[in-house]
Amino acid sequence: MMKDLDLDKTTYLLNSIMEAELAGVVRYTHYALMVTGPNRIPIVQFLKAQASESLLHAQQVGEILTGLEGHPSLRIATIEETDKHSVYDILLESLNHETNALNLYKQLLDVVEDASIYLEEFTRGMIGQEELHGMELKKMLRDFHPNLA
Repeated sequence: MMKDLDLDKTTYLLNSIMEAELAGVVRYTHYALMVTGPNRIPIVQFLKAQASESLLHAQQVGEILTGLEGHPSLRIATIEETDKHSVYDILLESLNHETNALNLYKQLLDVVEDASIYLEEFTRGMIGQEELHGMELKKMLRDFHPNLA
């Protein structure tokens, strides 16, 4: 049985997600600039791809927001600058960022499930992508700490 879509909660969460994704653009761009060492090139390519994907996600969420007659936020989520730029620190902070984004999408799923097939399917797809990012980062971190596998 379909339930009514809670537009206030939905638009609030979509704006929170958009802010997190836009923060990801800044975060991953910064990280790509800070990587040094012999593995720099593939890691920079990975981080730049993450920045581009975060921008795409923010744009997709913004389109949904305006489709629901909402107003996309001009803010980005808080980005903590740790001044730690080892590959390990960058990957660990990236994993934390992806975990936070995953949690926001899961909160959105709780709101839209059984209320909008489109929003539910979109959100499930985004959850799948965020879970995949988390798995990739854990694999990358495995050489540093085997218990993250």
